[in-house]
Amino acid sequence: MKNPATARAWQQLEHLAGESQQVLISNLCDDPERYRSYSLDIPSGAGGWLHADLSRHLVTDEVRGALTQLAQAVGVADRRDAMFRGEQINESEGRAVLHTALRNQAAGDQAREDFAADRRAMANLCRKFDAGWVSATGKRITDLINIGIGGSDLGPKMASLALRDLARPDLRCHFISNVDGAEIHHLLKGLDPECTAIVISSKTFTTSETLLNADTAMNWLAAAIPQLASEPARSPQVFGVTANPAAASALGVPDEQILRFDESIGGRYSLWSAIGLPLALSIGFDNFTELQAGAAVMDEHFLTAPPASNLPMLMALIGVWYNNFIRWRSQAVVPYCQRLSLLVDYLQQLEMESNGKSASLDNQPVSVHTAPVLWGQTGTNGQHAFFQMLHQGTEPVPVDFIGLVNDASSEPRHHQALKANMLAQAEALMRGRSSDSPHTHYPGNRPSTVILLDTLTPRTLGMLLALYEHKVFVQGCIWNINSFDQWGVELGKDLAGRIMQGASETGSQGFTALLKRAGL
Repeated sequence: MKNPATARAWQQLEHLAGESQQVLISNLCDDPERYRSYSLDIPSGAGGWLHADLSRHLVTDEVRGALTQLAQAVGVADRRDAMFRGEQINESEGRAVLHTALRNQAAGDQAREDFAADRRAMANLCRKFDAGWVSATGKRITDLINIGIGGSDLGPKMASLALRDLARPDLRCHFISNVDGAEIHHLLKGLDPECTAIVISSKTFTTSETLLNADTAMNWLAAAIPQLASEPARSPQVFGVTANPAAASALGVPDEQILRFDESIGGRYSLWSAIGLPLALSIGFDNFTELQAGAAVMDEHFLTAPPASNLPMLMALIGVWYNNFIRWRSQAVVPYCQRLSLLVDYLQQLEMESNGKSASLDNQPVSVHTAPVLWGQTGTNGQHAFFQMLHQGTEPVPVDFIGLVNDASSEPRHHQALKANMLAQAEALMRGRSSDSPHTHYPGNRPSTVILLDTLTPRTLGMLLALYEHKVFVQGCIWNINSFDQWGVELGKDLAGRIMQGASETGSQGFTALLKRAGL
């Protein structure tokens, strides 16, 4: 269906949105069957689990039914199945979408063989590090710098922080993404070039920010190690991760130190590929495999669970309900675990780069509002920053709370306080509190999801990340957009390149004057 707003279910949801002004979430939750009907448990397959409580939403059974009918009307299941079969659903770039195939899901035979070879190369490199990889001067590598940006940085950086308790003690991982030279120079000052490896992560190996940072890092190596002066990229300390091995080889990276992944793997979906190399080196390849296995568990759930008990489907549809029918244009994510502090950044890219689109799959302007603004921060820090607005602001903001039931890395008193705060905030947003003074009145009726992991492991983290991937995919299907391209980032990059090259096409006189003022 090219225009979702023409579906009968869409019209029904518009009507139900008008009626929702009379609905109190607290009244819905007073039904003893509500929690059972609106919560799901998904076993991890290794003793752990992910639990989601969707009961505190402004969603009646009638709304839920209409939402699932909408998903059926626009063909979400058909498009999902096409993705898992390896069909070319990234129409604007003429590619399949195969990140799920990296997690041992269905794909074409050739893709499966290629991914297996890429996986073996990654495993072999991890084993070499385990055996004691040495630099050009024979010293053991103690530090690793990953140079990338966007998906080539956010995924492995986020997961490395989340799983830091599993990190090997003899290897420190650092991440550089911003082209701001102060960052890389500050980092390099504290490192020994004879003990540092560099991973250049770029899908195309043409990303200007990544190549500039890589050039600075390799010049640093060449200045400190005489035998690298002429060809620093040929050092046993430099690795490339890319879907364009020829470009990495042209830069001078030895072929045996280039790890590839397929161009059908989008940057923001590339953690599961060789882009995850820094994470695999840090936590070990077996644990990296567990991360993939957790994602595969969620893949299987998404593929097989009926809509009424399909967690990615339900979360996506509830988001569509708020965005398109209630017209709340913002979504907060608040993890109550400091190790998940980069999850919000990761999800911002996943959701807003995937679905921040205004062109439909049939090359027309979209007919409905697409991605909301996603933002957030860890709890309890966020409680002292923006929760004032969540509780008493003029427009409700749906919140995803994410917490751990058990945390061996914490101390019992601290972890109990963390969990108590998270659950209290969800309940307070829903129920509110009446007061004669408007300053101390909490309106309540503000929705939230509570997601619980039994503990934070590679497998449960993989489940959580795949959950959001599939949520984003479903919403893209509803809105009739391609969630797997990102043409919107190209214009600014092109203009920046022209400015750096001294091109005269600089636009208005005011802009030209601004360039001069900035010294460009």
